[in-house]
Amino acid sequence: QVEVVESGGGLVQAGGSLKLSCVASGRAFSIVEMGWYRQAPGKEREFVARGSRTDDSTYYSDAVKGRFTFSRDNAKNTVYLQMSSLKPEDTATYYCKVRITSGVTLATYVYWGQGTQVTVSS
Repeated sequence: QVEVVESGGGLVQAGGSLKLSCVASGRAFSIVEMGWYRQAPGKEREFVARGSRTDDSTYYSDAVKGRFTFSRDNAKNTVYLQMSSLKPEDTATYYCKVRITSGVTLATYVYWGQGTQVTVSS
């Protein structure tokens, strides 16, 4: 079992910045990929950014490219999302998704955090 915990959300004015953190913890697992998704009220969950542990690649959605920066601390099984030039449309609950390989079964599993709320006022 892997626990995923996000933090860093809050209320910010348009044009401001926030930094989210996500840490994965548990036993006997290897992280394949970690990423950020968001869900606004009445909308489907959408991809924001992700990073692969296997080749250190990073991907962003077009909506956040150039404004958000994904970073990682592999030793701490932690990823960050630095959000700048925030817009009211960035208001959503931000979720961390972790894809792991079990060290016991070698199967791949996906875990989600409970989310952290980001609210951008105009």
